[in-house]
Amino acid sequence: MGWLSDETGLEKCAANYVPLTPLSFLHRAVQVYPDREAVVYGARRFTYAQYHERVTRLASALAAMGVKPGDVVATLLPNVPAHAEAHFGVPACGAVLNTINIRLDANTVSYILDHGGAKVLLCDPQFIPLAVSAIEDMEGEPPTIIEVADDAAGVHDFGDYPEYEDILAKADPNFDWIMPEDEWESIALNYTSGTTGRPKGVVYHHRGAYLNAMGQVISWRITLFPKYLTIVPLFHCNGWCHTWMMPLVGGTVVCCRDITARNIFDAIADEGVTHFGGAPIVLNMIVNAKDEDRRTFSHTVEVFTAGAPPAPVTLARIEPMGFNITHVYGLTETYGPATECTWDAKWDPLEGDDRAAQKARQGVAMPFMEPVQVWDDTHTPVPLDGKTQGEIVFRGNGVMKGYLKNPRATREAFQGGYFHSGDLAVQHPDTYLQIADRAKDIIISGGENVSSVEVEGVLMRHPDVLLCAVVAKPDEKWGEVPCAFVELKDGHSVDAEALITFARERLAGFKTPKAVMFRELPKTSTGKIQKFELRKLAKEL
Repeated sequence: MGWLSDETGLEKCAANYVPLTPLSFLHRAVQVYPDREAVVYGARRFTYAQYHERVTRLASALAAMGVKPGDVVATLLPNVPAHAEAHFGVPACGAVLNTINIRLDANTVSYILDHGGAKVLLCDPQFIPLAVSAIEDMEGEPPTIIEVADDAAGVHDFGDYPEYEDILAKADPNFDWIMPEDEWESIALNYTSGTTGRPKGVVYHHRGAYLNAMGQVISWRITLFPKYLTIVPLFHCNGWCHTWMMPLVGGTVVCCRDITARNIFDAIADEGVTHFGGAPIVLNMIVNAKDEDRRTFSHTVEVFTAGAPPAPVTLARIEPMGFNITHVYGLTETYGPATECTWDAKWDPLEGDDRAAQKARQGVAMPFMEPVQVWDDTHTPVPLDGKTQGEIVFRGNGVMKGYLKNPRATREAFQGGYFHSGDLAVQHPDTYLQIADRAKDIIISGGENVSSVEVEGVLMRHPDVLLCAVVAKPDEKWGEVPCAFVELKDGHSVDAEALITFARERLAGFKTPKAVMFRELPKTSTGKIQKFELRKLAKEL
């Protein structure tokens, strides 16, 4: 199929076929943009020439420590320069990068180190106690710790471990990078959140990382020399592949260790940040920032937001502040964002809630993915009617290789030739997706399906509500009823009955929360609300 009748001599060779890898982006950037700023962290600034040399030294140092191609190098790092460097330096010595969530407990970190088999662990001093505790609990060979001191944050080294800068200083700046012989070779290992049992190890390949980074340039409408703020943790889907992307466009990575409204506004105003990604909670943080934390700026900041669908009221409030929001959607298994709510000029006249509701949809496949579908239980695409629910399924180069050492889970995830997301959605006539809920988050009340997302969207419109999450509460009569957990804005107050009344005026009776609890919502390190914790609390009410 697709072959010419005679292709004698037309074969792959070194001249016409090179495995795709994001490592090539940095190789090119140092040639084309050697003097442009590549990485910024407070007073620390590295040009592309310096960035490339530091990455090369890291690869050399790891190889000298005995790290071989196919070995795993792990990190316990916030968004600091060393973490960006590891995204290139680890694969440049042929190894696989395992960025570990810094907010996990020691037992889970221990499991990940054992399961992934990390040989080396790059660790921020703040997380040395976590690393030591995790290593003490390991069953296998422990990794060698390299400490990454951070004087800029007042986080100083313990003095008990080799220090990152010392190791780089002694390494070979002319080390010859080990490029992949096959683009299917693994580049990264990321673990799922593990909210229902042990986390699964999601394996990325060089081809997927390359195409994801390349495709997002198109999706985000990026031109040369963007200033990218690292709000998405680099341990989460490798920062949505954005660190790999930046050298491609001569961009600057502006590292942000602590995610606060003030730090975000300062980075925009002082460094000219043009792009960042983040969960809806980050948008909410910006919208509700105190006056003393805000800064003025004259340019538009492009924002990718993903996670739970952002409340339309949040989208409506943030755009007039100078932010253009593009809603994206994906999972760890899809290298982060895989769909985008591509804006159509015909929607330009929309205003207020109507405009925000349009932007809150999950949209269509990004360029590196095949068209995304919504399937029913028989693996059949649902009607494009915006009403019929099914499961979102993916197919394309932006889908993981599979789950490490877990062939059964991999087979189950890939049933029918597509990756099954576990997310429920409808598909509109224009093919745009709109998530209804996670399958496990749907509330079934008296036989009726209640979307927690819909109820949350209504409650977020109340002027006193900062954040909310709705989960199922067991009920003798109805089986389950909606229960709302609410965080209020500083200085605001409202009682449960008033919120229930507010919701009842806007929702069908069976969708209205039957209980409201006021408390700080438990969140993951990426800003996602941990509904499994709230479901436990709801059972006790």
